[in-house]
Amino acid sequence: MENTLGLEIIEVVEQAAIASAKWMGKGEKNTADQVAVEAMRERMNKIYMRGRIVIGEGERDDAPMLYIGEEVGICTQENAKAYCNPDELVEIDIAVDPCEGTNLVAYGQPGSMAVLAISEKGGLFAAPDFYMKKLAAPPAAQNHVDINKSATENLQILSECLERSIEELVVVVMKRDRHNELIKEIREAGARVRLISDGDVSAAISCAFDGSNIHALMGIGAAPEGVISAAAMRCLGGHFQGQLIYDPAIVKTGLIGESKESNIGRLKEMGIKDPDKVYKAEELASGETVLFAACGITPGTLMEGVRFFAGGARTQSLVISSQSQTARFVDTVHMYKKPKNLQLR
Repeated sequence: MENTLGLEIIEVVEQAAIASAKWMGKGEKNTADQVAVEAMRERMNKIYMRGRIVIGEGERDDAPMLYIGEEVGICTQENAKAYCNPDELVEIDIAVDPCEGTNLVAYGQPGSMAVLAISEKGGLFAAPDFYMKKLAAPPAAQNHVDINKSATENLQILSECLERSIEELVVVVMKRDRHNELIKEIREAGARVRLISDGDVSAAISCAFDGSNIHALMGIGAAPEGVISAAAMRCLGGHFQGQLIYDPAIVKTGLIGESKESNIGRLKEMGIKDPDKVYKAEELASGETVLFAACGITPGTLMEGVRFFAGGARTQSLVISSQSQTARFVDTVHMYKKPKNLQLR
């Protein structure tokens, strides 16, 4: 899968990032998202594959492109039988977030990126459009920290695993009312808090890299993005756990479904028998082969954002593979016209 799709998926996230970056700072988050979706879909449909979106922009009626269940790739098109050999094709599941952090793009803030994860059919958890309690931590803390423990307990464990004082630890938390008590507890324990407005996929992945100065992600964010984070963290050996949150009273910002009871009913319809189950990264991204790709739209901890120059653009992407056990940072110069200059950095 990596040999066949590795370069292709880099170009998918690059094209989405470039399209969205053209709307950076213009205050139009929906447009920034829409153009990223269109660019990602167009590039996917040029790939020799049979793919199915398991995490996308929403249900078909609400999202005309890259909706959950949509088939993408050359071999899903009407005349595919003429040039696609079904015996040599692996059906793949795809999780996408063409513009992770739409508000970040709209207001010119750091940390937005175009992301996707792929695995063979059935290899990614089809998370509902609910919320998820998340805990991400570095590889050294894998299976030591636990989402069922308090923030204070996990900070003590992190301190021991990383051989750092708690005062040296930085925890990323989304700035939401639901996290007020969590933020207070982290600070009282002695750790430092980095508040973000959007984009917790980048924060989760950053935990796996030394030098990012991010040592944990805690709190509640979107469930689909949790699966994408889990795919990357599984490849990197980092710690990730997620637990679905289906009670509107907990998230305080609304959920699909009018009540806790109706949300539980929806989960059961999806085959989720235990709504309170805590999922590990290996369960959220269970495929034999998992690939993750991201491209910076605006500058972030891991990647530069899209930089335009006369006649082209420069992008920085991250591709992570469970197959080759690699994390590759890819720097690409896109030349649309005869460039007047090529920017080195």
